Formats: sequence, structure tokens, C-alpha cells
Amino acid sequence: MSIIYDGSPEPRPMKATISRTIAAVAENDPKILYLDADLMSCIGMADWAKEHPDRAIACGIAEANMVGIAAGLSSMGWKPIVHSFGVFASRRCFDQVFLSCGYAKNSILIIGTDPGVTAEYNGGTHMPLEDLALMRAIPGSTVVEASDASMFSAVLPQLKDREGVNYIRVGRKMYARIYSEDHPFTVGKGEVLRDGCDLTIVASGIMLEKALSAAAILAERGVSAAVLDLFTVKPLDTELIERYAARTGRMVVAENHNKVGGLFSAISAALAETCPIPLRAVAVEERFGEVGSRDYLTHALGLTTERILEAAEALLLNKRNQ
Repeated sequence: MSIIYDGSPEPRPMKATISRTIAAVAENDPKILYLDADLMSCIGMADWAKEHPDRAIACGIAEANMVGIAAGLSSMGWKPIVHSFGVFASRRCFDQVFLSCGYAKNSILIIGTDPGVTAEYNGGTHMPLEDLALMRAIPGSTVVEASDASMFSAVLPQLKDREGVNYIRVGRKMYARIYSEDHPFTVGKGEVLRDGCDLTIVASGIMLEKALSAAAILAERGVSAAVLDLFTVKPLDTELIERYAARTGRMVVAENHNKVGGLFSAISAALAETCPIPLRAVAVEERFGEVGSRDYLTHALGLTTERILEAAEALLLNKRNQ
């Protein structure tokens, strides 16, 4: 297993990986066109766009129009990759994504950056806590949350050729290093980062680091906790989820998203039909975003290792009392 997490961050901000990966897939596929809503500099694509003016389209602060252009390009055989902040790549242009792409069967790859608390000082107006819920609701969509640079580099090339609406959420700044550079990933399949038999912790994105920290603390307390990375929120790896639900009988789901409609909702719905077990969510509950550092926001919105531990202990106490 090529899991290399030791608490250290990636050597470079995630935006360096985003721009490098987009450039690489475009170099190898002449059908790819890149569209951006006035944020090319934010993810390091400005220089590439200047070098490839026939492959990059600056759409301005007009996300709905950008998606409409992408839908038209897709109908003509192009493979559009579009980018904006997660709130604008999902909520602001949802109708166009739903109808012009999903309903009309025009394939598109959408990169939504700075999800959840990673929006930091851009504040609540720029803090997507509902983007997964929106994109999951589109029939036939594929929804992914990148957990580190290695994953983004491996998953984006898979999504560019996938039919339908494809959405990947990822931060632009620093992430923890979780996987080795050669780790294989398959869209639709989860990753087992740590095995366990007493409890399962499921996470994705920036919450994966906190899940691993919580599992290590639980191990010191004599609790064997598995950690799963369900980076593909749709289609969900139900086989993996059901296997660990049956094995451990208790599950905590930690996500940098609203409790409603994201990873917790997806897992709850899947297990309710096949393997119902006690579940706890560590997610944002009935809150809008606000301005602050990532550290402040994770504590203010309850996205912490301590919250995962509290949820785990509550489930384990209930298990012992039965």
C-alpha cells in the first residue's frame, strides 16, 4: 500500500498540481479546451493560456455563460475543462450545468476550487458547503473530492474522457501528503488507509488527515478504527462501504461540507437499503460560511479531530451498552 501520510504537507500549493495536470492532459489531447471565469492566475493557468491562446478561453466573471459555451463546445466534439471557485462553479451556474450539460447530454469537466473552509478569507460568500449536494443531484453525474496532489493528478485524466457532468472539488492552497506519487486510483473505488474492526471512519479531502489522526488516538485507547477515503462521492463505492459497515457495525463520516446532501447523505442512503448501522456525521450543520483562517473555521464549524473522536466515543459507548 502506498500510503505515506506522516503529517507533513505537500511541498507546493495544490494550485501548482492543478495547473500542471491540466496542461499535461491538454498536451496529450488536442480536443481539450480550458475555460475560466477570470481566475486563471489563481490556479497558475495564466501563462499557459498566453502560450496557447487557441486552447484557453477567458470567460470573465460570467460562470453561467462559461458553462453555456462549454456545452456548445462539447456538442461539437470538444472536451471542455472549466474552472471557477466552487460556489460559482456549482451554485451560480447550476441551471446551465443541469440543463445544457446534463439534460442535453453534453459532457463537461468542472473544477471547483476552495471548497468549504478552504475558502478562508474569501469568506462565506465564497465558501461552498453545498456543491456536492447540487452536483450529486444531476442524473449520471460523477462527483469527486481530491484528497491530495497525487490523487488529483491521477483522477483528472480519468474524468476528462468520462461522459456526462464531472465535478471535482479541490483546494488551491496547502494539503497534507497522503499518497505516494505512483499510487493508483480508480474513479468510483474508495481507498483503505487503515484497517480496523471496532469502528470505521470515512472521510475525503482535508478531513482525511483529521480522520487518520483520530484513528491513531483511538488506537492508543485500545480501539481499532478503520479509515476509508471515499473520494468519489458519486458513484459511491458501495461494496467497500457495506463491507466495513458489516465488519465494524459503527461508522463516523467526516466531510468539509454541509451535513445534508454530501458524503454523509450518500453513505446513509446506501447503507439504509442494504446494511443499516449507527452513523454519526462530523460536518457543517445549519451554518453559513464566514471569514477566517482554516484553523479558525475548522473549529468554528466543528470540523476537527476532536469532533471525530467525540462521535466515535459516542458510537462505541452505545455499542458497549447494548
